[in-house]
Amino acid sequence: QVQLVESGGGSVQAGGSLRLSCAASGYSYIMAWFRQAPGKEREGVAAIYTGVGSTYYADSVKGQFTISRDNAKNTLYMQMNSLKPEDTAIFYCAANRRWIRMNELQALATTTYNYWGQGTQVTVSS
Repeated sequence: QVQLVESGGGSVQAGGSLRLSCAASGYSYIMAWFRQAPGKEREGVAAIYTGVGSTYYADSVKGQFTISRDNAKNTLYMQMNSLKPEDTAIFYCAANRRWIRMNELQALATTTYNYWGQGTQVTVSS
C-alpha cells in the first residue's frame, strides 16, 4: 500500500505560479499528476519514472509545467507556471509501485496507476 498526500494547491491569478507536492509513504517506480476540471474527465498532465527521471507531459502543459521528484523524501513535485483560468481543476497525485514499460499514452492514462491521492484544488482567476 502507498498513501499519497497532495499539498500546494490554492487560488492564484492568471500568470501566477504554484508548486504542488505529493508526499508518498513508500517508493513507487512511476508517479504522475492528473487533473479533473468540473464536468470533465480526469486527464493525465505529467508523469515520471522516479528512478531515471524520464518524464512525459500532456501537450497542453509542455513548457508550462515541470514534474520532478526527490527520492530521498519520497516526494513528487510539479511546478506550474503561467497559469491560466483553464488550468482550474483538482490535481491528483498517482503512483504505480511496479516498474512497467510504457509509452506516452500509457504514462498519462488513469489505468496505469493503482494508488491515488485525495487531490488538491487549484483555482486560477482571470
